[in-house]
Amino acid sequence: MIPAFATAVYLLCFVTSAVCALLLGRNYRQTRARLLLWSALCFAALALNNLVVVLDMVLLPDRDLRLLRHAFSVAGILMLLWGFIWDQED
Repeated sequence: MIPAFATAVYLLCFVTSAVCALLLGRNYRQTRARLLLWSALCFAALALNNLVVVLDMVLLPDRDLRLLRHAFSVAGILMLLWGFIWDQED
């Protein structure tokens, strides 16, 4: 029962972050607010991170995908930081 619960949590985290990325991207297309773009890109990278977690923990437990997981999460955070610091709207 516990592995099925863990798999469901991993998949729900992926779906949630992917839906957030889609909604932020859709709202960016309507308003052209650049912070929405950076937020959408961040959540897309976090969704990829969660997808790799599913691959790593559920589908390929004998492989070590920690480096790829960390790369996606750092990329997402860096994109959001870039949007906050250097891409200021006038």
